[in-house]
Amino acid sequence: MGKVLMKGNEVIAEAAVQAGCKYFFGYPITPQSELVAYMARRLPEVGGLFLQAESEIAAINMVYGAAGTGVRVMTSSSSPGFSLKQEGISYLVGSELPALIVNIVRGGPGLGNIQPAQSDYFQVTKGGGHGDYNIPVLAPASLQEIVELTREAFEIADRYRTPVILMGDGMLGQMMEPVEFSVHPESELPEKNWATTGTRGDGAPKIITSLELNAEGLEQRNHALQKKFKKIKENEVRYETYNIEDADYIMVAYGTVARITLNALNKARNEGVKVGLIRPISLWPFPEKPFIETRDRVKEYVSVEMSAGQMVEDVRLAVNGHAPVGFFGRTGGVVPTQEEIYQKIMAVAKGVTL
Repeated sequence: MGKVLMKGNEVIAEAAVQAGCKYFFGYPITPQSELVAYMARRLPEVGGLFLQAESEIAAINMVYGAAGTGVRVMTSSSSPGFSLKQEGISYLVGSELPALIVNIVRGGPGLGNIQPAQSDYFQVTKGGGHGDYNIPVLAPASLQEIVELTREAFEIADRYRTPVILMGDGMLGQMMEPVEFSVHPESELPEKNWATTGTRGDGAPKIITSLELNAEGLEQRNHALQKKFKKIKENEVRYETYNIEDADYIMVAYGTVARITLNALNKARNEGVKVGLIRPISLWPFPEKPFIETRDRVKEYVSVEMSAGQMVEDVRLAVNGHAPVGFFGRTGGVVPTQEEIYQKIMAVAKGVTL
């Protein structure tokens, strides 16, 4: 299969199908509705099942049921709908069930608008539901990267028995780019001997639940989950860097904002400003290593976001007081321009506060 021109939402759907996903439960909401429509057409072609649930709450609980049988299953939504899924997501984590959850972020809070945003960062990286938990979060910056990260998301989910979030903004869902779906070798993943596929009278029944009424028992379960989260932090960090080796200033951006930021810093580089970029690909676990390696010589870091500055907290934690951390962002669905980011870079280099 050669390169094809596709819309971002459809790329996510096709990549999921090619990764072995045959079950989708969801509910349409702009700007990710094309993903739902694509799955409605595509899954029957591969012997799968598509079901438009009556609500986002119903959809995430259907995901729970399907995940319990060991199949690859997913759902998708945008910010208000993603909020409605939080209780079910917490259940998935507590029951250790693998699934892919897509959030194509739009402007908020509340109903907001249908324009692109990154203002769900706290919700996806800090555990949006109840209880002590984290979920791996992958943030692609291009449609080709969506192809790769969608497959990786399913593999991470199966490897650790956890839901995984693929997060993009409305631009990523709606833009069109050429993509190529390449054949990947099968990954070595653990057998799903925990799945509730029926005993056929052979052995004790398998029970999947997040309920544990004994306090000490629940504490032990939480300890086990924390060990798993630690293992994920050790093994599943993903990031890219650009020109940070000699950088006096480092911009930090993810998703489509990173692409805009890269153009801005190239322009600043051409004018003699030594500026680089750290692009987190995994938002959780957050990539601390490139900050630790540079924080004793960099004059300032600047987090660039389509939010009011949510990722700034993680950047500051990674820098740990070794250097100042600034911020530039637009919110409410406004996309920062290359020129705006360039002006911020030049102002930082001149010691001017915008």
